[in-house]
Amino acid sequence: MKIFDISMEINEGMGVWKDKDDKRPKIEITSTTRTGNANESRFHLDAHTGTHVDAPFHFLQNGKKIDKVSAEKFLGECVVIDLTDIKNRGIEKVDLIKAKIRKDDIVILKTSNEYKKTFDFNFVYLAASGAKFLASKKIKSVGINALGIERSQPSYDTHKSLLGKGIIIFEGLELSKIKSGRYFFIGLPLKVKDGDASPIRAVLVKF
Repeated sequence: MKIFDISMEINEGMGVWKDKDDKRPKIEITSTTRTGNANESRFHLDAHTGTHVDAPFHFLQNGKKIDKVSAEKFLGECVVIDLTDIKNRGIEKVDLIKAKIRKDDIVILKTSNEYKKTFDFNFVYLAASGAKFLASKKIKSVGINALGIERSQPSYDTHKSLLGKGIIIFEGLELSKIKSGRYFFIGLPLKVKDGDASPIRAVLVKF
C-alpha cells in the first residue's frame, strides 16, 4: 500500500482565488505559559482555502450543508483521468467520453494547471457539458487540480449541475506527481455546522 498526499500546504504566501487579499490565510503561533513548553495556534481561513471540498449549500440555498453531507461522499474508489493535453480551456464531454468511469466513483481530473503564488485566470476548468456528462454517470464526487472547478460561467452551471445531483466537489488538489489510474481517495472535511465548504487533507491510496 502506498499513500500519496495530494493536499496543498496552507501558508500565508500561498496562491488564493483571484489573488483576493481577503482569501489569504493568517496563521498565528503563540507560546503558552500554562505549562511553560507548549505552543498554540490560531488560524483565520476562508472555507475555500487551498485543498477543500464544496457542499451543495455553496451554490444551492436548499442544498445540504457540509455537516449534513454523508461521510461516504468524502472517500471511496477513485479514478484519476489525465487531461494534461488540454490548455487554457474547459473540459468538455468529448474529452471525458472514453474515460473508464464507474457508478459511485470519485472522479479526479488531472489537468495542466500549476500552482503559483499568483492566480492563473486562464486555468483549465470543467465546462458545463463535461459536468452534465459526469452527473449522468452517477458518480459520487469530482475533484480537480485548480482552486475552482469552473470559470467565466455567470450562472455557475458546472457547480449547479454537480451539486444539484448531490455530487460534491473537491478543489485545490495537488496532482503533479500522480499518474492516471485507479486509487482509493480520502478527503475528510471539518464538521462545521451550517458550512458551505471546508479545508481537507486529501490523500490517494494505491493498493
